[in-house]
Amino acid sequence: MKSPVSSLEDIRGLKVTVMGLGLNGGGLASARFLAEHGAEVTVTDMKDESTLAAPIASLAAFSIRYVLGRHELADFHNADLVIKNPAVRPDSPYLKAAKVVETDLSLFLRLAHSPILAVTGSKGKSSVASALYHGLVANGARAFLGGNITVSPLSFLAQTDADTPVVLELSSWQLADLRGLGVLKPRVAVLTSMMPDHMNRYASMEEYMADKRLIYADQDTSCFTVCNRDDEWNRSFAAETRGTVRWYADRLEPGLPGAWLEGKRGLYSPAGSPADAEEILPEELAVPGAHQRKNLLGAALALRLFGLEAAGIRRAMGNFPGVEHRLEFFAEANGIRWYNDSAATIPQAVAAAIASIERPIILITGGTDKNLDFEPVRAAYRKPKAIILLAGSGTDKLRPLLDRDGIAYVGPYDELETAVREAAAAAAPGDAVMLSPGCTSFGMFLHEFDRGRRFKETARAILGL
Repeated sequence: MKSPVSSLEDIRGLKVTVMGLGLNGGGLASARFLAEHGAEVTVTDMKDESTLAAPIASLAAFSIRYVLGRHELADFHNADLVIKNPAVRPDSPYLKAAKVVETDLSLFLRLAHSPILAVTGSKGKSSVASALYHGLVANGARAFLGGNITVSPLSFLAQTDADTPVVLELSSWQLADLRGLGVLKPRVAVLTSMMPDHMNRYASMEEYMADKRLIYADQDTSCFTVCNRDDEWNRSFAAETRGTVRWYADRLEPGLPGAWLEGKRGLYSPAGSPADAEEILPEELAVPGAHQRKNLLGAALALRLFGLEAAGIRRAMGNFPGVEHRLEFFAEANGIRWYNDSAATIPQAVAAAIASIERPIILITGGTDKNLDFEPVRAAYRKPKAIILLAGSGTDKLRPLLDRDGIAYVGPYDELETAVREAAAAAAPGDAVMLSPGCTSFGMFLHEFDRGRRFKETARAILGL
């Protein structure tokens, strides 16, 4: 059935069920937005009232019906529209009972008139999306950032118009929910490195990549598809998109249009020629790591394609401060630097973080498995000066590899404070302590952001900061 919403006026009087209020933004923003515009809203969530006390309190001004600790089939069958959380599997029997299923993102895209810059990938997408937003604002644009970065675009829809660029970070699950709707046509789509992830949800990498491909499915030659030349999956994306392809790479073959690194500088040429190249990325960056330099090269290229001038892009990329939970430097005490890399939820991200820090590393790692393989990056765990393990099913897979390689560790600990105290005791002046789990956060934490914030709070308390 066709969506009942094509304008804000269509919302008034609709019976809408929001499936998943959650703790992280999307469901809350959807419920507020729909209630503000006159819908009869039911919120249903498997979590109980005490767990959801904070988001429920923030909606106290609205007349919203809550069904908590369960779902009721009638709330889906009788609704004019169901708004689902991206984490809910599409084959849910409740969703199958619904007339129309949307997400906060699809609703936003139906109603917005803004030019879209969209980003997806296995790793790097939050950094690229945040750098795009930073670059736009630093160059005088009134812009917004939303999506998988935990800000629902419905929260700022009213402040946008046709001259307001919106940057969207999109997960594979969010993209999957847009399949066949025809609502996503980004002016610029950026694809970052693709690696195995969410293998507890996908049967194969091909199935996972099928969702990633949706970011450019409705583009045409008026749009740009920005692809990482050094990534095999990205090369397949470039071969099939109808968008105009521009590449970014450590080294780019002559004649390919795009951006590349020359030393530490990033250069761009629409003809792939050094003769007419312009510098879009400076040598000195505020964020550490070769992988972040590559991310910022992709962001700089996207900004240039969007129409910003090279000099302004170069300045903005040089002072980009990074993103919370992504190799985030947050404290220094007694000559020891502390980094929060909680968003490193796959082993390859841990390897990249280890390679980015030149100091001796005290690594806090491990957590819950999502059917990932540590084998391809097992050598990276040789570098840290000490390893402290957090308990979890992912840690149970990592430990045999560490044992076989003769790599010492302590733990696993099922309390974060114990792990942080062990790390502080093991560190000496000149070292770096880094939380980089390589696993998902479920079990011990609500989500990766909760894990990162609690790590910072615990570390600061122990350090007396």
